[in-house]
Amino acid sequence: MTPPDLPAPVLAGPALPAPAPRDLETLDATALEACLHRRVEAAWQLCREVHPSLPRPRVWLDLRGKSAGQAHFGRGGLRFNAQLFGENRQAFLVEVVPHEMAHWLVWHLEEGPRLRPHGREWQTVMRGLFGLEPSTTHRFDVARASPAPYRYACGCREHFFSLRRHRRVARGQAYRCRQCAETLVYQGAEVAEKRQ
Repeated sequence: MTPPDLPAPVLAGPALPAPAPRDLETLDATALEACLHRRVEAAWQLCREVHPSLPRPRVWLDLRGKSAGQAHFGRGGLRFNAQLFGENRQAFLVEVVPHEMAHWLVWHLEEGPRLRPHGREWQTVMRGLFGLEPSTTHRFDVARASPAPYRYACGCREHFFSLRRHRRVARGQAYRCRQCAETLVYQGAEVAEKRQ
């Protein structure tokens, strides 16, 4: 399949029916994961209408940090952030699953590995196949998914670092504030819940 075979028309709305928010809120972790798998399956079936040989992706809920999802071609599937999914159930199923499935489809095109991740082909799939406006980032609150409990300060405000960045400072890496250009100074760790 080559890029010209991608769907051209823009749908009037999302191609996959939106799940009922009230129903989603009552689901426990096991039922919610099953709902995610069903959504991925529905998105995959829709993609197969334009690319019948598209392989079925495996699905994991093992992604951490600020990313909501990731098409992982080396592992052969899609990774999702369980914390962000649990906190943003409706938006996650409506936006993130099609976003990652669009990456999965585009990568499996003939020229896929050489195409830009959020390029024209990906945008075409988002608009033409899923009926969604392409967006490269999500708007989820990542405070609990990516806690940054290490407090630093400069001349104008406080900054919160993750463990990884805090360890870099311990090894000698210096960070400066983008506003006042002062070097950030460690003030101590705090519990992430205090900032929420």
